Amino acid sequence: MLDLYDKIEEAVATIRSQWQETPKAGIILGTGLGTLADKIEVEASIEYGDIPHFPVSTATSHRGRLVCGKLNGLPVVAMEGRFHQYEGYPLKQITLPVRVFKALGADTLCVSQAVGGMNPYYKPADVVVLDDHINLMGDNPLVGVNDDRLGPRFPDMSAPYDAELMDVAMEVARRENFVAHKGVSVAVTGPCLETRAEYRFLRMIGADVVGMSTVPEVIVAVHCGLRVFGVAVVTDMCLPDALEPADVEEIIATAGKAEPKLRALFEGVLAHLSK
Repeated sequence: MLDLYDKIEEAVATIRSQWQETPKAGIILGTGLGTLADKIEVEASIEYGDIPHFPVSTATSHRGRLVCGKLNGLPVVAMEGRFHQYEGYPLKQITLPVRVFKALGADTLCVSQAVGGMNPYYKPADVVVLDDHINLMGDNPLVGVNDDRLGPRFPDMSAPYDAELMDVAMEVARRENFVAHKGVSVAVTGPCLETRAEYRFLRMIGADVVGMSTVPEVIVAVHCGLRVFGVAVVTDMCLPDALEPADVEEIIATAGKAEPKLRALFEGVLAHLSK
């Protein structure tokens, strides 16, 4: 981890050469959810390949650029597409952008992901405000010698998602008259989707939804002192006794249908942060 500090500084310097604002929040947009970036008043747009030490996104529907600007007047920096462990990247590299957000001056991380729903009370295109998670990725981005400049050796994870921001999001959903659940996400490596037995196991240990991202980014956000708001979009149901083959195109399309709800939640949380 001791080489991260210099990498962060190099990435920040590149971004600062094109954008000098201090973002209030960093945003990570997941599968099928990238068009939220269209709402941002863009002041700078940088391809990941042009930022030192950033990986290049290879996942389906991930645009692969950093958008800097204002969302409803609030300075933000948004990842239009993210990185995954199944793409072959180590978690320290996957989570580097979160540390860059912090170094740019952000105090909050807003993160979204597409997930499979295991809670039978959910349905496709529902949104789930994350209130906890389970890490089953077989790795942790904090493994290795700790750099105290970046965060503590043993960060507390008793409340990784900010309770106040969760309440704001639930109030937005009530006001806008759409269903939002609070739930627990479990992160797995992927890229294959789970077997029926695995879905039963994941549900048994307390997960409502399953995905292949977000948890590493949240761990690093907590490590470096960012508030976290996380939301997941249920793109398909993963009920082991009524399991249907996954269709990636349909998953992406379902995520797109949920985007107005996701946008309302993000805009409501960001408006709260601007007060």
